[in-house]
Amino acid sequence: MSVGLSLFLLAVSFGLILAAAELFTNGIEWFGKKLQLAEGAVGSVLAAVGTALPETSIAIVAILSGEKSRDVGIGAILGAPMMLATLAMCITGLAVIVFARAGLRSNEIIADHKVVGRDLRAFFLVYVVAIAASFIPQLVGRFVPGLNESGVNRVSYIFKVLIAAFLVGAYVRYVLQTFRCEGGTCENHDTRPLHFHRKAETPRLRIVSLQVIAGLIALVAGAKLFVVAVGAISEPLGVSSLVLGIIITPIATELPEKFNSITWIRQRKDTLALGNITGAMVFQSSITPAIGILFTPWDLDKKAIASAVIAIAATVVAWGEMTWRKRLSPYSLLVGGLFYALYLIYVFWLARIW
Repeated sequence: MSVGLSLFLLAVSFGLILAAAELFTNGIEWFGKKLQLAEGAVGSVLAAVGTALPETSIAIVAILSGEKSRDVGIGAILGAPMMLATLAMCITGLAVIVFARAGLRSNEIIADHKVVGRDLRAFFLVYVVAIAASFIPQLVGRFVPGLNESGVNRVSYIFKVLIAAFLVGAYVRYVLQTFRCEGGTCENHDTRPLHFHRKAETPRLRIVSLQVIAGLIALVAGAKLFVVAVGAISEPLGVSSLVLGIIITPIATELPEKFNSITWIRQRKDTLALGNITGAMVFQSSITPAIGILFTPWDLDKKAIASAVIAIAATVVAWGEMTWRKRLSPYSLLVGGLFYALYLIYVFWLARIW
């Protein structure tokens, strides 16, 4: 594929994702309203999980495709939380500043600090456990004497199964808390007319569902087209498949979250905007790592561990301000971009020196 064609496909996929994100956000708001769900549940669960499907499907397909593509799957799993905690937060903060200067909203982020804070705490807990699972074989070999390599692998896998079960259980508990509005308010904003039936004051559930499904299909199609185009452009870079999975794949597949959040930021629906990102972070740090732990050796190298450290560090900054000030500044969200830049510096420069 020529560079010119790749750039054209990149532009087409970009436009498709943008249009699909608008369809999806509008539809998911109505879907939540039809089911009488709280705003936090719509943003942190429905929108977050829905827009996480493209990158999750890529990770699963890569893992199940065989050993050669396994690193791409692991990279996609680890890259998603890092991308959300850094670039997605940075772009959201930038959107607040841009729309505020355009007079479309205030410069202050008015989000339910209990909802967002709960998401960040859940992310921190499950992701630390998921990353710690990669050290189990070394710990078993050290503290359980008399085991050969086969024995260490068997015992390690038992512990990994337990950790995977914990991660899934933790996410189920998080979903139940979110739908019950535990630790947050249950406010809802006015909803714009449904794009598939703009004249209806209250559209039927089947039409709402049709728009949500159409938006998701377009999101998946746009994300996959984006991955193909970016992959063709990045081939000459000569980076490892793991690094490619961590850096390139999430850039494509996390775009839906970014555009959904920008759409809600413009509409001053800050809880939805941030919940869309933080809710996806919880999903991407629990369910997808559980798949990786069960179906791969989950032996993470320094670059993989570094991506997790960056994600956790960026989360601590946002979590700290949210806990201290009960709100988030758009400028603190911009710090996520700095953390992402630090990871790129480490991967392409410091890691080679060390």
